Amino acid sequence: MSNGDDEAADDAEEAADEQADAGEAEETALSADTLAQRLDDAEESLEAAETEADLDEVEEQLNEIEADLEAADLPEPDEDDEDAEDPAAELEDRIADLRDQLEDQRGPYADDVVAALEEAQSTITDTRWTEDGRPDVVTAVQSYLGTTAEQLDTELSAESDDPEDLADAVDQAAQVVEGSALDPDEDAETIAALLDGAETLQDDLKAAEEWDDLTVREQLDAEGFYDVLESGNRKDFPAEWNAVKVYEELGEVEPIVKALETFDSDFMEENVLDTLWRMGPEEAYDAVHQRAQKRNKRPVEILGKIGDDDAAETLHDFIDGDGDAALQKVTLRALGEIGSEDSVEPVAQRLDADNYEIRSAAARSLGLLGDTRAIEPLADVLENDEANEVRASAAWALNQIGTERALDVLADYTDDRAYLVQSEAEKAV
Repeated sequence: MSNGDDEAADDAEEAADEQADAGEAEETALSADTLAQRLDDAEESLEAAETEADLDEVEEQLNEIEADLEAADLPEPDEDDEDAEDPAAELEDRIADLRDQLEDQRGPYADDVVAALEEAQSTITDTRWTEDGRPDVVTAVQSYLGTTAEQLDTELSAESDDPEDLADAVDQAAQVVEGSALDPDEDAETIAALLDGAETLQDDLKAAEEWDDLTVREQLDAEGFYDVLESGNRKDFPAEWNAVKVYEELGEVEPIVKALETFDSDFMEENVLDTLWRMGPEEAYDAVHQRAQKRNKRPVEILGKIGDDDAAETLHDFIDGDGDAALQKVTLRALGEIGSEDSVEPVAQRLDADNYEIRSAAARSLGLLGDTRAIEPLADVLENDEANEVRASAAWALNQIGTERALDVLADYTDDRAYLVQSEAEKAV
């Protein structure tokens, strides 16, 4: 072998040794013990940190250690040994713990103060305060404005005790804090005082009495619901029901609807619905319609009394198919009372129902609707239906429609086998 070949071989061997040494060094650098030692160093740096810059350096240390841990080929724990240690998991837990300590040690920042004030502002405007709670809200806001004045030498005040004005004052305080360019290191004490004051404001607002803190009776009492009761009937039980009866006599619908929406009582709901059925007030439409959508019969009856065409579309769904016969009969009656021309076709389709009571209710509903398009379907019922009760209802309906064609159809049945049909036919003649 020539000298040149010897030198090349030596160079190759030397390069291999260097690569092996580098691999061993990297393996050493990425061993569990080495990574743990680096975490010890980062923890010491964290304990000694005094400025945000110091904390930034610690965070960079943790980022590097975490990256090296991901690259390290650490031994896997023995799956068959429940007590086997997992070096990678333990190191990950330490990194997460140090990151939590790092975040705890940061700040406080002016942004933290602004966020707390924005939350307080929303609480003031979004909450319905009681008469007793409002003074506490005013005091809480004024106290924080005093803190702002003390820490930032800025005088702020609310234009009035109205919640909107109080919230505006808190917003102004937040803008002052945000525009003061407070440094988390140099102004740490000022920021801490402002944040403590903002958190106290939040706590004071939570402690102030709001509408939802009151019981139902207290809410209604505050709104004057019981004011119609005199000493003689106030003591009667329950007072709420006596108040509803008084409001019915006075023709005042709003308090009655309020009672329906407020009391979680089957007794009160049943009696209030009975009251609204007797009154049939348009003002109760929304509350009653909401309950009718649950296919409750009494609200359906009330919708018929109210007579609003908007309810017809909802009620059409209740007569589709042969389900609850009682509900269908009530609904057919209500549709007739409402009188929407859109109801003629869906009601006429129920003249073919298997249940004769539903057919009868459909015929009477068509009579209430009074639409001439119902004459021929009613004539077919009068001629072909096997149930005399249904035929009698059809005869009654034709009389209700009352046009010449309707009465001509009916006049042919003066000698009908059913007395009620004869009676209606004689009226037509």
